[in-house]
Amino acid sequence: MACKSEKKVSMSGDEPVEVNDFISFFPESSFPYQFADTSLSKKDNDSLLISYKVFTQFVPDSFLTHVFGTKTKPKLYPMARVKGDETYLFAKAVGGTKKAAFVLAFDKDKKFITAMPVLQPDQSAATQQSVSIDSRYNLYKNLSRKNADGSTNDGKDVFILNNESKSFMLIMTDALEDKVTELINPIDSFSRKQKFTADYGSGKMNLVSIRDGRKKGMITFFIHFEKDNGNCTGELKGDARMISNTIAEYKEAGEPCSIQFNFTSSSVIIKELGGCGSSRGLRCSFDGVYPRKKEVKTKSTTTKKVKAGK
Repeated sequence: MACKSEKKVSMSGDEPVEVNDFISFFPESSFPYQFADTSLSKKDNDSLLISYKVFTQFVPDSFLTHVFGTKTKPKLYPMARVKGDETYLFAKAVGGTKKAAFVLAFDKDKKFITAMPVLQPDQSAATQQSVSIDSRYNLYKNLSRKNADGSTNDGKDVFILNNESKSFMLIMTDALEDKVTELINPIDSFSRKQKFTADYGSGKMNLVSIRDGRKKGMITFFIHFEKDNGNCTGELKGDARMISNTIAEYKEAGEPCSIQFNFTSSSVIIKELGGCGSSRGLRCSFDGVYPRKKEVKTKSTTTKKVKAGK
């Protein structure tokens, strides 16, 4: 039988392509993946060009027009592909004097979830921008500015993918100017029917949030702490297994980080069993006693039943 040569799929044309070919066209990378604004200034090889028509076959053009307007159709190039529970694609877009990097999210069935511009270079030589995504799928937009006195200010926004709302949700922002940090609990709305599901900690920037797990015998948690006047911070989100009535343990396969939760009626005692250095500063740990916070319940109005008259 004669051998048939497989036809190479073109991304730069106008013909429809399969989603498998589109996703595979992005070079594979591993967690953590990161890039800086300088990478957007590099000249791209047009052999890697993805036509506007092919790109918008999978990604609604509204994500592009939000940045480039309706009259500009930017050139699009693949940057990287990282795969976890979902597949994240990073793409570069160039149109006129504007450049931007986008993140595209696809589910396990390779269906498009959402997209977001993650980096748009500014014209200031004093600022530097970078983007990174870690193995817990936290997406960081980092901004650094060198001041006239030689000092440096840093800021960042942290996002996670919310499948239910089909959007990237901002969970923390660290302002560049005044360094005032606003903490948002990404699991706040999760169910809390188990005995120890509650919020623990003291102050606005120290939080251990425990919610019902997706399976029996599991809990879902989110930890954020700031120690030493904010010079050492840590953050971790995941699922832990109850190994007794009062103790839960967190451990991810292939990761050194391991944490034990010991619950009492008034607090949770956290002990770091395995090194979690990738989720915190080098000079601090997740260890600590976090008091249980009183649950704030919304007042409900009650109505009296009135017996019908004669």
